[in-house]
Amino acid sequence: MNQKIEKVNLAEKFAHIPDFWNPRIAGELNGQQVKLAKFKGAFDWHHHEQEDELFLVVKGSFDMEFRDKTITLHPGEFLIVPRGVEHRPVTQEEAEVLLFEPVSTVNTGNLPDSERTRTNLERL
Repeated sequence: MNQKIEKVNLAEKFAHIPDFWNPRIAGELNGQQVKLAKFKGAFDWHHHEQEDELFLVVKGSFDMEFRDKTITLHPGEFLIVPRGVEHRPVTQEEAEVLLFEPVSTVNTGNLPDSERTRTNLERL
C-alpha cells in the first residue's frame, strides 16, 4: 500500500483560507470532494442540475435561503440541498463550512459565468 494516509485538522486547513466564497479541496473519496470554504455576506441564487450538496457548519452560522423558507445552521449542523433546488447561503459574520459534493459540482451551479465561479480549485 503506497497511499499516504493522513488525518485532516479542520482548524489548520481553515487557517489557510484568506477569502470568502472560494472553496478549497481538503479530500476526495468515491467521486466526491470534501471542500472547505469561508462564507461572509450573501452568495448568488443558484441551483445544481445534477448534484446534491451537503453543507456542514464547523464555525459560525449561516442561513440557507430557499424561495419559500430560510434554514439557519449552527456549528455541528448540516443540511443537504437536493439537486434542482434553488438556494442561496447568507451570513452576516464569517462562517467556516465543510461541503461534501460530487467532483463535477461547480460552486455557482447554473450560473457558470458568475464572477464567483471557481472551477480549478486549490488543494489544501
